[in-house]
Amino acid sequence: MKTFFSKKIVLGSLVAAVVCALSITEVKAQEFTVQGDVVSSYVWRGMYQGGGAAFQPTLGFGIGNFSVTAWGSTNFGGGNKELDLTLAYKLGEAGPTLTVADLWWEGEGAYKYFNFKSHETGHHFEAGLSYTLPVEKFPLSVAWYTMFAGKDKKLNDSGELKQNYSSYLELNYPFSVKNVDLNVTCGAVPYKAESIYTNSGFAVTNIALKGMTEIKINDKFSLPIFAQAIWNPCVEDAFLVFGVTLRP
Repeated sequence: MKTFFSKKIVLGSLVAAVVCALSITEVKAQEFTVQGDVVSSYVWRGMYQGGGAAFQPTLGFGIGNFSVTAWGSTNFGGGNKELDLTLAYKLGEAGPTLTVADLWWEGEGAYKYFNFKSHETGHHFEAGLSYTLPVEKFPLSVAWYTMFAGKDKKLNDSGELKQNYSSYLELNYPFSVKNVDLNVTCGAVPYKAESIYTNSGFAVTNIALKGMTEIKINDKFSLPIFAQAIWNPCVEDAFLVFGVTLRP
């Protein structure tokens, strides 16, 4: 059986992308990101991921307008595990950002990480396009994500498994009140995507308000904390998530 993506193609593409970025000599900044969030529960695009409290580390590298990020989530009970790899490129300082991501949340189940066969893989491959309005007083951002390959399948009229192309649209608006940074989110699924978002048609799945601030420990160290209220009208559920960010 033909593989959807062979191990060599996937790993080779990641290595090639990193090498390409490192070969750029006229760049103004190189940036590493190393941090971890401890959250009371894990909610993704309005969908509760189960497992209770979780630790979510981030490891990223950026050079110029290009970045590579590894993000994960593991609940403290050990039953849920996720690893997402994202390549991103920003088209100019005020341009849109293009992303390609490999989302893998199968944990220790039947799906092995290095199995990329089209009808057996546990990976979801997703492309995204995001843009923030270049207006200082109205920095609204719009993002569209579509799963173009991998496990995201549906049965067609002939009973065959075909790609579903599950998509998600999200609006974000950041603002501040005194010493608290706030962000309002509205996310929706434009068409049927039952295997991912449990919706049968257009549905609003993610309405959220997030607040972020810092607890000052001393003159050299502050502890970032955040709280997020989330509503999912599609499944008639709501969540309140608290988190702490740990970083150098």
